Amino acid sequence: MRSSACGGESEQVAEHLAGLAAAVDGLCTDDLTRLPDSDVLGALRGMEAALRSAAAVGHRLIVESVERGLPGKNGCASVNKLLIEVLRISAGDASRRVTAARKLGTWRTLSGEELPATLPATAAAQRDGDIGAEHAAAVREVVHKIPRATPTPEVETAERVLAELARRGTPEDVARAGQRLLAYLNPDGKLTDDKDRARRRGLRLGRQDSDLMTPVSGWLDPETRALLDPVLAKLARPGMNNPDAPQSPCGDAESASIDRNELGRAAARDTRTAAQRNHDALKQVLRGLLGSGALGNHRGLPVTTIITMRLDQLEHATGVVTTASGGAVPIKDALRMAERSHPVLALFDHNGRPLHLGRVKRLASADQRLALIAAEGGCSRPGCDAPATMTAVHHVHDWRKGGNTDIDELTLGCDACHALIHDGPGGWQTGIAPDGTAFAGRTQWTPPPHIDPQKRPKVNHRHHPGELLDRARRTAMEHNEIHVRRRGRVRGTPHSGGKTGDGEEP
Repeated sequence: MRSSACGGESEQVAEHLAGLAAAVDGLCTDDLTRLPDSDVLGALRGMEAALRSAAAVGHRLIVESVERGLPGKNGCASVNKLLIEVLRISAGDASRRVTAARKLGTWRTLSGEELPATLPATAAAQRDGDIGAEHAAAVREVVHKIPRATPTPEVETAERVLAELARRGTPEDVARAGQRLLAYLNPDGKLTDDKDRARRRGLRLGRQDSDLMTPVSGWLDPETRALLDPVLAKLARPGMNNPDAPQSPCGDAESASIDRNELGRAAARDTRTAAQRNHDALKQVLRGLLGSGALGNHRGLPVTTIITMRLDQLEHATGVVTTASGGAVPIKDALRMAERSHPVLALFDHNGRPLHLGRVKRLASADQRLALIAAEGGCSRPGCDAPATMTAVHHVHDWRKGGNTDIDELTLGCDACHALIHDGPGGWQTGIAPDGTAFAGRTQWTPPPHIDPQKRPKVNHRHHPGELLDRARRTAMEHNEIHVRRRGRVRGTPHSGGKTGDGEEP
C-alpha cells in the first residue's frame, strides 16, 4: 500500500515537472512581438511571481535532501557539496540556497512533527510569489542583527513587518527600512597615476548599524591627505577635544588661549587611540564649520543639523531622534548637541508659526519646511527613503491649478520622485488621505497602472517605522485572538464576542 502511494506521489511530481518544462518551452517559442505593451508588463510580473514561488519548492527539496541524509548516501560531506555536484552551481550559490532553506523551509522533528519556519511571514510571501531570494535575504540580514535581548514577540512582529515591506518594495527598500526598524527596536543603542587616483578617490558612509555607528571607508587623493594632516595634527593631539574629559582643552592646540600646563595634564590623562583622536578632531572641525555659517543655505534653510524629537522623548531623555539627513541620534547625544546650538525651532504647534499662506506665495516658508521635516522626515513617495535634506517642498495639489501653500497641502519630495508627478502616461498623482482612513491627513501617492493596475493610493512608512510595527502588532493580536477563539470552539467552550478586532467574522 505504501509502495503504491509512493509511486503515485512520484508520478504526480514527475507530471508537474513535465508540465513546468512544457510551459517554459512554450514561452520560449511564443511570439512576444505581437503582445501589447500592457501584456508584456503583465508577462514580466507573472513570470517573476512563478520563479519566486518555484524557489520555495527548491527549499522543500533541500529539506528533503538533508532529512533523508542524501549527502552522506551520495558521498558528499554536506548538502552544499551535494548541490554543487548535482546542479553544477557555485559554492556561493549553494551556500545561499541552503541558508535560505534553513530559514524559510519547513523542517521536521525526528518524530515527523513539522516545525514552523524560522521566518514564517517571509516564507509565506515567497510561496505567494510576492518576494524573491534577494528580498528574503534582506529580511534575514535585518532579523539577524536584532539584539538577542529583544523579546521574542517583538522579533516575530519585526519579521512580519519586514515581510510586508518586501511584498510591496525592493530588497533595497527592505534593507534601508530595516536599519530604521533596528533603531526602533534598540533605541538606546545598547542592544598610481593621476587618472588612477582620480578614479579611486571617494569617501563612503555606510548605513548606521543597530548601535547607530556608521562605517566609513574610501580613498583620499594626495591633496586631500595633505590638507587633512595638519588639521589632525592640531586638533587630534593627545589631550585635545577629548569628549571623555570635558575639562580638557577644546579647539586649536596652538591657540594662545590654551594653557600649556593644562594641555600637558590633559594629555597624560588621555587614553584614546590615535583613531579615536582623529574621530574626535573631525567632529570638532564639523561642529566649527556648521557653527560658522560659512556654508550658507541649503534648500531654503541654513546649513546646520536639524533634529526632530517628540515631547515625550524630551521629557524622559530616552530613545532615538532623527536628523533631516535621515540619520539617527540617541536622545542624550542630541540634547548634548543642543547645549552648543542656537535652536531655530524648539517646539511648535498649529498656532505657533505662520504655516498657512494660501495663494499669497508659491514657495514654502522656512517655518513650513521645518514643520514638514519634523512631520514627514523625508520624501513622502511610498518606498522612497530620501532624507529631508534631499527633498524640496511640493504642493500636493498643483499650485498652478489652484493649490494653496498651506501646511496641510504641502509635502516633501526628492527631485527624482517629484519628476514622476505628471498627468501623462506613467505619471503618479498625489493627494491627501481622507478622514476615516488609517492615515488621514497624510500625503498619499497614487501609482500609474503599470505599477498597480488597481491604482491604489499609498502613504510612505519608510520614515515612520513605528507605524508599521504598531500595525503588525495589532495584526498579530488579532491572529492570536482568532486562534484562541478557534481552539475554544474545538473544545466546546463558549467565547464572548464572536468577531475579530476589525469587526469581521473570523
